[in-house]
Order: sequence, then C-alpha cells, then structure tokens
Amino acid sequence: MLFAIWLGGDLGVFYASRFTVRPDLSPEARSVAVKIMNGLDQCPKVCLVLFLPSGFTLMSLEPHGARVFGMAPFGPWSAAVVWIAALGWLFLAIAAHRGRSGLARRLDWAVRGALIAGSGGAAAYTLTADEPFGVTTDPRWLGGKLALYAFIIGCGLAIRLELRPFGPAFARLQSHGSTPAAEADLRRAVRGCLPYVFAIWASLLVISLLGLLKPGARLP
Repeated sequence: MLFAIWLGGDLGVFYASRFTVRPDLSPEARSVAVKIMNGLDQCPKVCLVLFLPSGFTLMSLEPHGARVFGMAPFGPWSAAVVWIAALGWLFLAIAAHRGRSGLARRLDWAVRGALIAGSGGAAAYTLTADEPFGVTTDPRWLGGKLALYAFIIGCGLAIRLELRPFGPAFARLQSHGSTPAAEADLRRAVRGCLPYVFAIWASLLVISLLGLLKPGARLP
C-alpha cells in the first residue's frame, strides 16, 4: 500500500509540474497547479517515513533466529521504539513540508542525513557479512533495499536543492507576470529535478522486486 501511494502521489506531482512551466497559462492557473503539487507531494513524504518502521516490523515478525549479544534485535520492543521515532520524524517532515518552522526543516535535514549514513552503513554490512546480525538466510537482498532506501533519501534532498530557485521565480511570476528570466528559472528548476525523480521511481521498483523475490535468500 505504501509503495502504491508513494508512486501514485509522485506521478501526480510530476504531471502537475508540467502545468507550472507553461507560459500559455495564466498565473492563477499555474498557482492552482502548484497547490495541487504541494498537496500531492505530502503522500511520498509520508510513505518515505513509514517505509522504515513498516519494514522493521516485517523483520521483527520473522527474525530467523537473529541474535546480537544474545538478544533478538528485531523484537516487538525494538519495533515499538522504531515506530515512535518514525512518528516523530513524520511530524518533522510534515511541519517542514508546510513551511511553518525553520527549525523543523533543519531537524528534518539532519534526520535524513543521519538515515543516509545509518542505512548506507547497515546496507554495506548486510551485503558483505557472512551472517549479518546472526541471520543465516543470506539476506543480501535486504542490504540492497537498505542501500536503495538511503539513495532515495539522498535523491529527495537533491530535489529540494534543485527546487530552491522555483519559489522566488514563481513569486516574481505572480507579482510581475511572465518574464523570460522567470520562465527560464522555473524550467531550469523543474528540469533539474527530473533525473532524481526518475531515479527514485526506478529504485522503488527495484525495492519492491527485492522484497518479493528475495534473490539469493536461503529461506526454510
């Protein structure tokens, strides 16, 4: 469900973005397109956050005897902690998306940076260790999912950087009408995001295939 909502919301944002850079449309019509984009863009943001605790919960339901220092790292208590932390991140992500708090945006960036490092490190360990976390089923497919999750977060941050000129350019469009400079800035910002958007879509498809097929896993 998270996969479908994420990809569907992203496709909606992508389609609506086509109308924001059309100079033949009135500023009012393009403003409506931006509002649609902002509304739909909350879906991928929520799904990105919930991917982590939902995946952790699936691992806790079927740990395959994993032990760290004699304890199961993916039990109900650890899953509960991950869910609480994820809900806190979700609050930050929604507040940052709505632009109501500069502190929320900075904290959201910090959380995403930490998750890129943490997920990337866990992915490298899972892909290279013989029995990561004591798991004997060869879960390298899971390491691939973690690596792609970190990659998707990084692409999302890159999209934010690419879109920074969009807001000021669109404000000039609304206040002074269409100008060649404003139109060029809008097109440049939207087009600059496309490689990262396509990379996210491809990564989501690969993540879903890895989760379904679990290539190389030795499951009972």
